[in-house]
This record gives sequence, structure tokens and C-alpha cells, in this order.
Amino acid sequence: MANERHDELGLSDEQVLDMYRYMLLARKIDERMWLLNRAGKIPFVISCQGQEAIQVGAAFALDRDKDWLCPYYRDLGMVLVFGQSSKDQMLSAFAKAEDPNSGGRQMPGHYGDRRFRIVSGSSPVTTQLLHAVGVALAAKMEKKDHVALTTFGEGSSNQGDFHEGLNFAGVHNLPVIFMCENNKYAISVPVEKQLAGGSVAARAQGYGMPGVQVDGNDPLNVFEAVKAAADQARRGEGPTLIEASSYRLVPHSSDDDDRTYRRAEEVEEARKKDPLVQFKAYLMDAGVMDEEKESALNKEIAQEVDEATEYAEKAPYPDPEQTHTHVYAE
Repeated sequence: MANERHDELGLSDEQVLDMYRYMLLARKIDERMWLLNRAGKIPFVISCQGQEAIQVGAAFALDRDKDWLCPYYRDLGMVLVFGQSSKDQMLSAFAKAEDPNSGGRQMPGHYGDRRFRIVSGSSPVTTQLLHAVGVALAAKMEKKDHVALTTFGEGSSNQGDFHEGLNFAGVHNLPVIFMCENNKYAISVPVEKQLAGGSVAARAQGYGMPGVQVDGNDPLNVFEAVKAAADQARRGEGPTLIEASSYRLVPHSSDDDDRTYRRAEEVEEARKKDPLVQFKAYLMDAGVMDEEKESALNKEIAQEVDEATEYAEKAPYPDPEQTHTHVYAE
């Protein structure tokens, strides 16, 4: 029976309900950021909408007490599961002094938090793959039992860093998971104009590692693939490349007009496979969630997002005297 899928994967009813909560929280924070941006209160949004299942499913498959994340700019769902709060996201969006990612110095979506082993990302795409490979190399040299997970869009798989990172990890048999969040568009360039073979996962073969394709609209599929890759890495059996396919439901960023390169009908069609809608239906069918529970959850999250927004809006900006702190050696 379909509704026992999470039991087969060793996930309890509480855990899958928690997965849904994180997916919904990521969506609601994201939607609030768009409103704040359009109201002129925050400068920029780069969205996770449509990719929450990939992010949350992957994070649940890792050990939050020892594994490392080298995320890319859309990974809001993932960093929430690893420990960042709604308040942290809003402090970052408003560029306030308490922003844990950069103290208000960096654009939103540039996650970095030593409390949760989230390695700071750079603005040039794909650099995080090399950071993850470095973390994995350190694990191997120090004989530590941790795994590094790094994520990127399918456009990134055409950058030199992707090939260098996979080659090095393959040669040295490192405990790293490369996960492509294929959302079908590298800003305005569709996937058929980026990948001659049409598959990111197929590239794994050239680097001596397994390449796995999963439906990224289902968090349980992603959980299963990442869990298998993490177990393999911990056994000393090296890296895995996972391609999780989904669809970016909104423009590339708040500065992009996606109407210039894709039809509204295409986006509407993709919305029918919205991971939140699909996972909610699964939980309802499995008897894990009912309308009452869902309504209470929505209410609780709305309050959390409101409180985080209010707190961040009132929080102090960084002191100009601190401009060079953490930039130059003191």
C-alpha cells in the first residue's frame, strides 16, 4: 500500500509530519519575503518554491549532529532542518546585525552557520562543491565518521568546479554527496539548452561513482536516495551524484521576469505537481494528518513567520564601525 511507504523507509508518523512542517515553513517564509520585497522593505529574494521536498527530504536523511552542509542559495528548507530559525532568515533578509550568516553583510540565500556545520557559500555558483570535497577529504584524513552534502542547480553542472569536484572525490573515494536540484531553468536557459545528454546523473559514470535520478517532488524518494548515499559514504565506499528533478515555481529571483522565457501555462501545469500539495495528500491518505491538524499547523507557522518578521524589522542594523570585522585579519 502506498500509504505505508514512510514505514518501509523507517520513518515514523511524527517524522513525516515534521517533514511536512519544515516544507510548509520554508514556503511560508519564502512567500513572506516576496511580499516584503515588493513592499520595498527587503532588497532581494532567491526562492525555494517548488524545491522544498528535495531540501527537507535530504536533510532528514543526514545526521544533524555531525554531517556538513555546503548548500546553494535556494536551500532554505535544508538550513531550517539543520537548525536555523525563521528569525535567522528574516534577520538575513533585512541585513541586520544579528544575521547569523554574515552579520548583515551578504545577500539573502548565502547561508553559513558554524553552529550547524553549514559552510558559507559564495556568490559565484558551484564553488560550494569544492568546499564539500575539502570537508570530505578532511573527514577521510582524520578518520571521522561524517558526510558532506553539497547542492547545486543543473546549470552549475556545466561549470568547471563541478567537474573538478567530482573528479577529485572519485579519485580519492571521499564521503561526499553531490545533489543536483534540477529545477529545469538556469535563470532563463531551459535544461535542453544546457545538457547535451539531458541528464546530470549520467555524468557520474565518468567520475567513477553512482549516478541516481529521483523525483524531487517527493521528499520520501529524496530521503531514500540520500540515506543510501550517506550509508555508502560512511562505509568508506565513496561519493554519489544524485539528480533530484523538480520545477522552479517562481522567477529566478526578485529581479527576474520569467514571462520573457517561459509560458504561464507551463508554470500552471507544474503547480499541479507542487511537492507541498502532493505530500499533504500522501499524509492525508496515510492517516497521519487530517484537516484539523493541518489547520493548526498553518496557524502556528503563520504566527511564527509574523513574529520573525516583526523581530527582524525592529532589530538594529550593523554598526558601520564593524564594516571590516571578519574581512581582514585583526
